[in-house]
Amino acid sequence: MSQYYDLGDETLWNTSNGASRLFLRQVAVFEAEIGLPSGIGSMEADECQIDPAVLEVFVNALLLGTARCKPHRCIRCHGPSGRSRRPPGHRGWPRP
Repeated sequence: MSQYYDLGDETLWNTSNGASRLFLRQVAVFEAEIGLPSGIGSMEADECQIDPAVLEVFVNALLLGTARCKPHRCIRCHGPSGRSRRPPGHRGWPRP
């Protein structure tokens, strides 16, 4: 089985059900994060329509948001667990 992502009469992507499910979940995360619809419609009868105007606004907002993000030094050093990932005896974060 596969699912189709269509723009009008043109199929942009034909993928497996599993890959499609992961993709749609990731899209939902980004929609919630930036507070905008993606323009990627719901999957109905293995087909999904894409609204190009809404998708353009969504992608531009997503790119603008990620362009302003910079990783925090404490996250790079300690990771999400709060424990240091540096080897014992290592001093400071390596500079390029």
